[in-house]
Amino acid sequence: MKFSSHIAQNCRRLKSRQCKNVYNIARSSTSYSLRSKQSTLSRSLPRGTWDSHMHVVDPQNFPLDVDAQYTPHPHTLVDAKAFYSALGIKNMVFVQPSIYGNDNSCMLEALKEVGPSRGRAIVGIDPKTTSIETLQEWHGLGVRGARLNFVSVGRELSEIELHREIESYVALLEPLDWVLELFIPMKQLVALEKILPSLDDPFVCIDHFGWPNLPAYDPSRPLDPYSLDGFESLTRLLQRNAWVKLSAPYRLSKDPEIRDLGVIARELIKDHRERVIYATDWPHTRFDNIDPVPFIEKCFEWCADDERRVEKLFRENALELWGAHVVDEDPRPPEKNR
Repeated sequence: MKFSSHIAQNCRRLKSRQCKNVYNIARSSTSYSLRSKQSTLSRSLPRGTWDSHMHVVDPQNFPLDVDAQYTPHPHTLVDAKAFYSALGIKNMVFVQPSIYGNDNSCMLEALKEVGPSRGRAIVGIDPKTTSIETLQEWHGLGVRGARLNFVSVGRELSEIELHREIESYVALLEPLDWVLELFIPMKQLVALEKILPSLDDPFVCIDHFGWPNLPAYDPSRPLDPYSLDGFESLTRLLQRNAWVKLSAPYRLSKDPEIRDLGVIARELIKDHRERVIYATDWPHTRFDNIDPVPFIEKCFEWCADDERRVEKLFRENALELWGAHVVDEDPRPPEKNR
């Protein structure tokens, strides 16, 4: 199924011309993996590919946070394994979804089953109440970072407030060499660019293409990514200790063929191939029946037939960011950045 079909279906469902800010969609208990259809890749993913952003959700056994913005279908580790089997992916990074707040129980249970040789996790925490002993325990399970999610819960902070909050996280994460994952609007990367050097440039990973505010797509006027508020700051952050995920195009694009995001992706891969990582965003919460294959094919296309770029995007950069001592099915070591 093409991107145009996915976006059109979800636009009709959500009655939204922009296909974003899709909160509070009622969900049934039907398993995603049992009801979605998945096409076939034109070529195999690199051996040892990592999915650097996925979620598990099991409301029956792990109740949602009282402030959850939506109620999703259950998407368990069993479902995830079924999803990955068709793609040939064995390595995954669990990311704490906003609907669980700072209760990481569901995700950590799944991580324990996968094990640190195949799995990593990004937790949700409150730096004021989370102890270093707890983080050390989680580190042994495979946790390698904490997430600050501003977008899903609609938080807008001033530069001073953002600095204070990031500083509190960095102070806790730095002793373990963990990553601070940020789901933040691209326009706030201007402030982030000022903040991080004052904190000795901690390791940061930015979700979903940097979350740009894309204009309406006009095929007669190709998008200039540098016209986007915050994009230039993103490129400079990637020259320091930041990475960015190519993920969740259906949450952002204003074009059924995602050509707007394609311009962004090509620029990032061309100039910052060491700092761009692929992710599925499975199970695509708040969107129905997303086929991951068209996006993967687009990622191949954006790499411009450069196999080194493909290896970097799908495997090597993830190994570098999440820890190179995990199982790597390709014997070539990743090029070190840190």
